[in-house]
Amino acid sequence: MIKLKITRDTGVVEEYDITPAIEVEFEAYAKTGITKRFRENESQTDIYYLCWLALKHNKKEVAVFGEAFLNTLKAVEIEESDPLAG
Repeated sequence: MIKLKITRDTGVVEEYDITPAIEVEFEAYAKTGITKRFRENESQTDIYYLCWLALKHNKKEVAVFGEAFLNTLKAVEIEESDPLAG
């Protein structure tokens, strides 16, 4: 499972696992499987949209996806989750 490390423009750093619910919503947006999309046609927009979904699914207040939301981000990194972490 992957997770996102999100650094906000305020300096706050948050990490979120990409859950099945987030994957399904991303696949509906991308109209293809998440693995295929990231292997064959990944774009920064996809990463930022996945970030937006992760925040939304974790009940964080976010602007509608677009410039207002993107301006709240400083960096987004994709990392592997530790399956042994509890």
